[in-house]
Amino acid sequence: MAILRKIAIVLVVLIVLAGGAFWYLSRGDTADLSVEAVAGTDPVLQEGDAQSFPTVQVAEPVGWKAGEAPTPAAGLEVARFAEGLEHPRTLYTLPNGDVLVSLTRAPKEEASGGGIMGAITAWVADRLLTKAGATGESPNQIVLLRDADGNGTAEVKQVILKDGLDSPSGLAWKDGTLYVANHNAVLAFPYALGSNAVSGSPRKLMDLAPGGGHWMRNIVLSPDGARLYVAVGSASNIGENGMAAEEGRAMIWEYDLAAKRQRQFGVGLRNANGLDFSPWSGELWTTVNERDMLGSDLVPDYLTNVPIGAQYGWPWVYYRTNVDRRVEAPMPRFLMEYVRKPEYALGPHVAALGMVFSKEGDRMGAGFAGGAFIARHGSWNRKPPSGYDVVFVDFDARGNPVGKPKPVLTGFLRPDGTTHGRPTWVTWGGDGSLLVSDDTAGIIWRVRSPSATPAPAIARLEGARLPARELKDPRAEFEADYLRKQAGQKIN
Repeated sequence: MAILRKIAIVLVVLIVLAGGAFWYLSRGDTADLSVEAVAGTDPVLQEGDAQSFPTVQVAEPVGWKAGEAPTPAAGLEVARFAEGLEHPRTLYTLPNGDVLVSLTRAPKEEASGGGIMGAITAWVADRLLTKAGATGESPNQIVLLRDADGNGTAEVKQVILKDGLDSPSGLAWKDGTLYVANHNAVLAFPYALGSNAVSGSPRKLMDLAPGGGHWMRNIVLSPDGARLYVAVGSASNIGENGMAAEEGRAMIWEYDLAAKRQRQFGVGLRNANGLDFSPWSGELWTTVNERDMLGSDLVPDYLTNVPIGAQYGWPWVYYRTNVDRRVEAPMPRFLMEYVRKPEYALGPHVAALGMVFSKEGDRMGAGFAGGAFIARHGSWNRKPPSGYDVVFVDFDARGNPVGKPKPVLTGFLRPDGTTHGRPTWVTWGGDGSLLVSDDTAGIIWRVRSPSATPAPAIARLEGARLPARELKDPRAEFEADYLRKQAGQKIN
């Protein structure tokens, strides 16, 4: 009995010590800076503080009661466009005004081994995702929402596609073809505008690296409809599972629809999400979720342009000059010579997802003219929480972001640390209103200025062409210059 008593005492002491250690480690890092300080064109970037355990503060979603709604910015109003949807994520408005929404969650992941620590990590991640409202079976449906009478509410809520879907997210349409990005492939379905169902078998355009830590695959068609751009996020935080596991990830692909082939378009983007083309320059822009476990103030998610061949440094570098010493994989030679700096910081851990630029005919008013609207899904690893809102980023006449993010929709996060919902995606409705998906609440919000007239088109920037030059053999010019120098030396 004495031995059993001693063993019991030792076990209790060990449990108390383990609990105390877990409590201490789980307290995490409290931010020193405001979200606004780590946002804009010149964010404050502190020294990184590598963490063995992430800061955890998950806002549990509690939904919206009847009559409740987010708080719109002054001059705007918000209403429910559709509700009762199971985890709506991406939105896409068809040319006839019908709205498509993907009902989706992460794909099922097979056990990847990793021993007892891998099992513990997976269990903790599952508990956190469950608390955040992100777990469960994926509905795998594309739903059509139609406001036939123009009263601002969708009377029609019709499942138009479910066969062949596996955690679908990205949506696009052109010339009778609906493009859908599953987590592991891009598919093309025949679909006629106005139809209440997608019929016919899909064509596979390209395979994608499946699942992973970031499973959503957003897509966008080029303005001329000739190319499709596909965002694929990383499978890890900083490549800790080896760079072989990141093949085909952390990048934006370009798919040529006529040639039926793909190429890497932009790389080093840990988790690119919202995609849209600048109305000023025609250039592709994206939102990107940056790395974790460097503290509550690092690293800011960002909004940036993506020129062809762009490299943004993940996992080795963030914000152009900051080397992440935690990365074990060797850095590619000369990476620091050509890695790009993001154009605009959106704040640390805000989880920036859907993004659209201002558009001709939008009804958001003069206070929100000429810029980008961005859904910040909300943090799980910052104290205090960040995001949980929709913001607007002003752009100047040259098509460059300026100032700080301006609130469009707030009030998702509650004072008690819970959240009504989580804004996920944004798109333009056929009437010029901004539609916002709220995935954990199952609602699509409709935002507009009731007094605004349709916005004019943003003028495309045009520059004067460089004068034509005659092509010459550079060796002749070099030799002539050399002879002139030699002659001058002889005279002197």
